[in-house]
Amino acid sequence: MEQNPIRIAKILLGLSDVNLLGVEDLDDQGAKIPLRVHIECRGERPKCPLCHGTSYSKGVSLVELIDLPSFGRAVRLIWHKHRWVCRDPKCSAGSFSDQDSRIAAPRLKLTDRAGRWATRVVGRDGRSVSSVARELDCDWHTINDAVIAYGTPLVEDPNRYGKVHALGLDEILFYREGRYRIQHWSTSIVDVKCATLLDVVPGREAKEPKKWIANQPKEWRDAIKWGTLDLAGSYRSVFRAVLPNATMVADPFHVIKIANSRLDEARRRVQQNILGHRGRGGDPLYRIRRLLTMAKENLTENANEKLTHLLELGDPDNEVATTWRAKESLRELYAYRDPKLASDHLDALISDFTDEERPAEVQLLGRTLGEWHDEILAWHKSFVTNGPTESMNNLIKRIKRIAFGMTNFANFRIRALLVAGRPDWTRLATVTPVTTHISGALLS
Repeated sequence: MEQNPIRIAKILLGLSDVNLLGVEDLDDQGAKIPLRVHIECRGERPKCPLCHGTSYSKGVSLVELIDLPSFGRAVRLIWHKHRWVCRDPKCSAGSFSDQDSRIAAPRLKLTDRAGRWATRVVGRDGRSVSSVARELDCDWHTINDAVIAYGTPLVEDPNRYGKVHALGLDEILFYREGRYRIQHWSTSIVDVKCATLLDVVPGREAKEPKKWIANQPKEWRDAIKWGTLDLAGSYRSVFRAVLPNATMVADPFHVIKIANSRLDEARRRVQQNILGHRGRGGDPLYRIRRLLTMAKENLTENANEKLTHLLELGDPDNEVATTWRAKESLRELYAYRDPKLASDHLDALISDFTDEERPAEVQLLGRTLGEWHDEILAWHKSFVTNGPTESMNNLIKRIKRIAFGMTNFANFRIRALLVAGRPDWTRLATVTPVTTHISGALLS
């Protein structure tokens, strides 16, 4: 049985070089008041930080810190911090107090071990800040400050990611604001080969991604061979401006998505022209709105018969059917693996789709394919997609759901990179927390 208070502090609190002064339990009415563990620093009298002369104690102040629970009870660590004054009357150092980063980082209200634990369970395990705050019986901001302080050096680690050969850009909604639910967006920058979130920048315009990529070393930029993107002109301008040697690849999913959008527009236009109202439950074209977007090979025999029959009833001029066949013809493009065959097929599609006899939606699709001709065909050489970027966005959305939304971009960025940026979690035990500007924007 251990009776040495120094050893007890080491075992229960994980602290060495401290004196355990005692434990205070004020919970005599069953109110579950936190245990109060009193400690003080042990060691030689500190020297003056300015003249390195002898100092004397001016008194003791009590600093209350939140520690990990013990025996099912919340714990408060009461640090008896001595105030010291230099004995030399000519010294201008003034007074100074005990400092020990092993107990707690400056300006944080959690002990060091509690802060690192909170960062791990929030950032790596995906728990909400609120649930951790309830467990430690403290304020939300106290936990969030610790996560930002200890998480920042992890995500800003220059070795967090190395060379990138395929870079993906995609937008993700940050939050909605005000009565009219104004949307604020952000852009995810992803290594699509390694499925790693490199960073998140505000907005979905070209300015911020350009700035981020331009700030990377030239050797890093030169290593990027492919750039994946949806069919967004803003992201295309990013690659053209700062990565001119990278080949842009239009994501196949988004190419087919545009074809499905044109198909749905044709269905709704024909619906209005024939029946004079939006789709209703019994309308033929409304009943097959889901079947039209499905891949042909995934339709069952009954579904295929239903699709054919209702197209005959609701599409007398075959405009919807023609648009549907155009969509399926475009899907066949991705069955090719030979770039030359794919190029011939795409050229034939563009020529066919832009024929004036085709429905307006098919002509629009044809013009879009012509505008993105080279980027679409680049997939048949690279076989990289924006799928990993979408998966990173799904992880970010999960964090937003757990947090019930975020409005502070600094918090949003750190939390997103902790969960999807693949930080080296083995470094958490040794990193120095960033405690400047806590409860504020650490990063712009």
